[in-house]
Amino acid sequence: MDLDLDLPAAQLGRLADLDRSELIDGLGALGASQTQRRIEEEKTDPDGTPWPANGAGSGILFQSGDLATSIDHQQEGADQVSWGSPLIYAAIHQQGGEIRPKTAKVLVFTIGGETVFAKKVTIPRRSYLGMSADNAREMEQAALRFIGEQLR
Repeated sequence: MDLDLDLPAAQLGRLADLDRSELIDGLGALGASQTQRRIEEEKTDPDGTPWPANGAGSGILFQSGDLATSIDHQQEGADQVSWGSPLIYAAIHQQGGEIRPKTAKVLVFTIGGETVFAKKVTIPRRSYLGMSADNAREMEQAALRFIGEQLR
């Protein structure tokens, strides 16, 4: 979709009155939706690198669905928006890192019905936040549609 900027003055005036806050909020909602789709369906980093499968066959970041459903956006002023998850484990998946016990000598957890004791666990980076080239094109098209609707 292209935008014809050879417009009558009345349409240009509407463009000047454009509610940028509404546009930014809509783009934030789209970014959150794209991230949810990446976790639930695409199962890849924003650069297209596939995540390894998990033992449950549900996708490494979608075992319970909690991470995907926690993704939301927040507008930060009229010109900025961010999206992500408030879940305590969300950052370790995005950035990767080590988990060590805080008050005990070992971590204790269950995998496949077996109890595991470990001094540390290394979580590999599985980026889910970010924008792929397809995401960026989808954002651009959404912005152009919004602007086009304001000019009608």
